[in-house]
Amino acid sequence: MTERPAKRLKAILAARAAAILPGTPNALFARLIAEQGFEAVYVTGAGIANMSFGLPDIGLVTLTELVEHVAAIADVVSIPILADADTGFGNPVNVGRTVKALERAGAAGIQIEDQVFPKKCGHFSGKQVIPADEMVQKIKAATDARQDGDLQIVARTDARAIDGIDAAIARAQAYVEAGADVTFVEAPLDPAELARIGREIAVPQIANMVFGGLTPPISQSELARLGFGGVLYANAALQAALKAVSDVLLALRRDGSLAAVSDRLAGFDVRQRAVDKAHFDELEARYRSANEGK
Repeated sequence: MTERPAKRLKAILAARAAAILPGTPNALFARLIAEQGFEAVYVTGAGIANMSFGLPDIGLVTLTELVEHVAAIADVVSIPILADADTGFGNPVNVGRTVKALERAGAAGIQIEDQVFPKKCGHFSGKQVIPADEMVQKIKAATDARQDGDLQIVARTDARAIDGIDAAIARAQAYVEAGADVTFVEAPLDPAELARIGREIAVPQIANMVFGGLTPPISQSELARLGFGGVLYANAALQAALKAVSDVLLALRRDGSLAAVSDRLAGFDVRQRAVDKAHFDELEARYRSANEGK
């Protein structure tokens, strides 16, 4: 019997081996992440906002839109999905509905943060956080709403940028007491802060390696030594795609052909393998009518 995704994600994070969770904004990238052998995938709210809607990460994606993306991703990968649910889309009652909807869609873990709605990217300036006791109630609502007790509730705090590392760690500790399975202190500024996070908070931790962001790049092996459960590279795939698409389109506009950038394009066969077209060819053959083609 296949192990439930929520139970698998729980085990992955509990191992504290700094498992890399690449972020995906869509089902195609999720397929590639799974094919490369990663243990789990992170559905990035920023990525959905950027790639699907051409918008910044400032709280503009709706719960319905997020659920649709998670369901599409769950349809094509079997590895566990950790979904970024921003602020939970409202008060504790809303959070309960958010958890139920995302769990039904296929999420194995749900991340909720303590920013004021509308939220901002964790590496933007001008963030604000709600009172800690309000976030505590959201966490309680989230744990009450889940159907699978192994569904991972990840509580993120953005208090580091506002009140400092001591306050951020204190919030994370309060969120653990409220029932969070994992915590995520966003945007620590140096390795010493990361070490404190790993040492002073009892449950597994998430680190977020944002290319060009506030947290310095730290290796997976070092984060594992510090006891982190997972490492997000939330938008590495999106950033790579954005650069590649820009370069290819620039060459096409300049030269009127793809000759100069043909090495940057996936071949037609590669593209069809990426979406498992052979499987659908098999289905068509299986269900073809005996009279078809006569």
